[in-house]
Amino acid sequence: MKHHALKLYDYHVWANQRLFQHLKALPAEAITEQLNSVFPSVFEALVHIYTVDHVWLFTMRGDSFDKVREAVGRIPEETKGKSIEEMERLFQGASDQYQAFFGQQSDLDALKTYTHPHFGSLEARYADIVQHVVNHGTYHRGNITAMLRQQGLAGVPTDYIFYLFDGNKQ
Repeated sequence: MKHHALKLYDYHVWANQRLFQHLKALPAEAITEQLNSVFPSVFEALVHIYTVDHVWLFTMRGDSFDKVREAVGRIPEETKGKSIEEMERLFQGASDQYQAFFGQQSDLDALKTYTHPHFGSLEARYADIVQHVVNHGTYHRGNITAMLRQQGLAGVPTDYIFYLFDGNKQ
């Protein structure tokens, strides 16, 4: 049986894919329109989700804080001016990296210590970190829906229950 953390990560990927399919059907300016909201634009919210996904992938892989900070510090420049299709490909690349990482792990419930210069040390299972990544993505996909509604546009349902229903059709 698939580990629950892997199922949750599959949901995260599914929800992001669903969001991208929806965003690609909207006028391009809806993605970049400057808003008075949680993020300056939908695009910036996407970059944030993408960045945090990388923070935790690199951290779980064991990269140092400085190496993680350097790597994710390049993301704003790497994503600048990207189309929604290019962003979708970047998200897929991140998902591929996560899947490769998961494939190398024999125990997603293994404890690992994570150290942050300001927050201290945390002992957590890989599964706990995956839960955080999924929760983070869910929260900000909700922000994106609110930002779209602020522009008079509809969002797309990405709740976990819709993922479960969708999976039963396959």
